Amino acid sequence: MRLIWKTLGFLAVLLVLLVGGLFLLPADRLGKLAADQLSKQLGRPVSMGEARIAIWPVAGIEAANLTVANPGWAGSEPMLTARAASFGLDPLSALRGTFAFRSIAIDGPTLRLTSDAQGRANWTFETPSGAGGGQGGGARSSAAPAGITLDRLSITRATLILTGPGGTTRIENADMSVQWPDAAGPMQAEARLDKDGHPLRVSARIEAPRALLAGAAAPVALTLGMPGGDIVFDGALGAAPEAQGRVRLNLSDTARAAAALGQVGLDLPEGLGRKVSGTLDLTLTRAGQLAIRDAALQLDGNRVTAAADITLAAKPRVNARIEAEALDLSGLAGGAAEGGSRGGSGGGSAASGWSTTPIDASGLAAFDGEIGLVAGSVTLGDMSFGATRALMTVENSRAVFDLRELRGYDGLLTGQFVANNRGGLSVRANLSFSDLALRPLLTDAMGIDRFSGPADGSVNLLGSGSSIAAIMASLSGDGSLRAGPGRIEGIDLEAALGGNASGGTTIFDTGTATFRVDAGVLRNDDLALTLPRLRARGEGRIDLGAQRLDYLFTVLDPRARGGRGLAIPVRLKGAWQAVSIRVDAGELIDQNLAEERDKLEQQARDKVNEAIEDRLGVKVEEGQSVEDALKQELEKRAVDGILDLLKR
Repeated sequence: MRLIWKTLGFLAVLLVLLVGGLFLLPADRLGKLAADQLSKQLGRPVSMGEARIAIWPVAGIEAANLTVANPGWAGSEPMLTARAASFGLDPLSALRGTFAFRSIAIDGPTLRLTSDAQGRANWTFETPSGAGGGQGGGARSSAAPAGITLDRLSITRATLILTGPGGTTRIENADMSVQWPDAAGPMQAEARLDKDGHPLRVSARIEAPRALLAGAAAPVALTLGMPGGDIVFDGALGAAPEAQGRVRLNLSDTARAAAALGQVGLDLPEGLGRKVSGTLDLTLTRAGQLAIRDAALQLDGNRVTAAADITLAAKPRVNARIEAEALDLSGLAGGAAEGGSRGGSGGGSAASGWSTTPIDASGLAAFDGEIGLVAGSVTLGDMSFGATRALMTVENSRAVFDLRELRGYDGLLTGQFVANNRGGLSVRANLSFSDLALRPLLTDAMGIDRFSGPADGSVNLLGSGSSIAAIMASLSGDGSLRAGPGRIEGIDLEAALGGNASGGTTIFDTGTATFRVDAGVLRNDDLALTLPRLRARGEGRIDLGAQRLDYLFTVLDPRARGGRGLAIPVRLKGAWQAVSIRVDAGELIDQNLAEERDKLEQQARDKVNEAIEDRLGVKVEEGQSVEDALKQELEKRAVDGILDLLKR
């Protein structure tokens, strides 16, 4: 028992001597030793100001004006400056003239983290190679700082200045901690940042920290938490930067998450990622090439798979392919008319016109590149399509959608759609279609449900403006249409022969037309319909911007009136949702009773001429008007009167 007590007493005395020996060293000597040791371990000049010995809360030194230099390529400003720092030391190493830092605490430093286009980063450290080899100065190599171990590194209230090829970001009041007790073991790092009022949380476990600090890639498990969700990375990460691994996304509010990362004002349409969850494989090279593979993402209600190659730059270049079973892009359509209505229909539903909500096309400037889309079905607002194959090419705020296959409404649509936002938004559609079902298409697109039947044709239209209403009012171009067999609801052209065309249904075998559009007004003068017993033609104008029309259908029965034929004109006029349908009496007379009208007019003229000749003695010659005959007679009588006066 006495031996045990003697042993414990000896150890206590030895501990006192060791700790006491540490504090017998001059403070400035300790400060210089600490600075030299850090310089040796980091391969960077490290300087400290006045130092003093600290006993509590850990044994070590406290130093003022700590500075860690930058490499020459990173500029003249030091990598780290701090007014004060405290170092917890291993007493045994201090007595040997070296330091094993058990802890470092730095309050209120400025930390500059810099990378360049060559892939260099100032947080990779060089250490002397060939030290003690006899060659003055020794070469320097990118190797792990030797001998660094830290029970804890604590940095509070730091100012971070992050500089890279893309610009500079400044972050205030950052708190960071690092635990690295074993030089050959893993490092645990935590950080809390405040980016423009958006708190960020970073947690990382680095399996080979010495390799990472030397500029090589190392296995890392990293979690980035922020308002709106979190991002988890598990793979290899390098300081260049470079990365390869699996990413898991769980963003309940993409706009808030983007704002926390510096992209303020991001407002993705519904269906394109206001909420994002899923996984992807990521590879980032030192040259700034980002490859995404095997992405399986939930974008709001859309589930997609994707692959992409992205060149990171001030304006990224993207080449991607996206696939989906069903894709709802209603958020892009925005609604064609105010109050959810697009136009009018035979049912008389109310509408207030096209939407005047401004269209935000700024996203066209976000990147250049090509994106291919393959989908089993696509929904655009009230319009629904089936199998879709399309390629979008974006260049300098101009997007060209090459519709290689767009099936829907029982038919096929191909062609190009262009959205150009280089100097204000303009759109162009150059499309061909075949076998499209008119009734569901026009109902979904314009709220018009009067027409049914298959249709072929083409359109080439150009419009400009900041809203759907402005674009519709500016449309110009042309097109053609061939339809049938089909039906026109709400008008019975055959019944028009009896004087009443309103109500009922017109059944036609074929219909053809061409049209021109200028300033949002469609004009057509060659509509031809073939009915089972009759023929019909049409001409008029449709104001696409104002949603009004003035159109004349003429029903032709060539067998009526003993073979002389009968034409019944039916005028459609008014707003789309409340069209007036009536037989046009003026046109009825002009088109059917021209000969009878001419005979009646001639008979009336003959009677007037006879009355004038009988009562006034004025004879109306062939081809002479009544007015001219009267004027001539008055002149003759005036001359005769003057001559009579002269004879007197």
